[in-house]
Amino acid sequence: MKHVTSVFDLDTAARRALAVVNALRWQPAPAEAAARAAEVFAEYGETGVTVTESDGAALLAAADQLRAVFAAAEDPGAAAGLLNGLLARYAGPPRLSAHDGAHWHLHVDRADDAPWDAWLLASGALALAVLLASAGHDRPPFGTCDAADCRMCYLDSGRGGGRRYCSPRCATRTRVAAFRARSTATT
Repeated sequence: MKHVTSVFDLDTAARRALAVVNALRWQPAPAEAAARAAEVFAEYGETGVTVTESDGAALLAAADQLRAVFAAAEDPGAAAGLLNGLLARYAGPPRLSAHDGAHWHLHVDRADDAPWDAWLLASGALALAVLLASAGHDRPPFGTCDAADCRMCYLDSGRGGGRRYCSPRCATRTRVAAFRARSTATT
């Protein structure tokens, strides 16, 4: 495998993990999951890579594990516990690598040829762990959308840390539905 994106860029690693989780949120078939993941990897600098159908199946499981971290955002201790478990299972000692003609970059997965799911879980867990640590004991700067019909996750880069929806559209849709429900209840 050619993993050339620097995991040291934690913002990119977090956004890449988020993008994979959201791309695979409806549990597509493994072949489609592989194609969607390959598209996300290409968007984040992993060019010329092959993601197989068996990789797709493993990435679906990895996305579920990362989604659980996003879903645990209401309880920072639970999110930390999940992240610690992922780091213990998938991350190795940080190391510099220049494999396959790439420039020096940092890896936290266990090997330069680690499978896509292990690479994603190691780099994504590290990025989310750093975000959680930087937020202190407050709510983590990530979560899942509170809209009833949405399964998207988000990263909260705002100062207030009070984000509850993946997009303004979901927030507006939820507020309008609540207003309509209150209006019909009073008439």
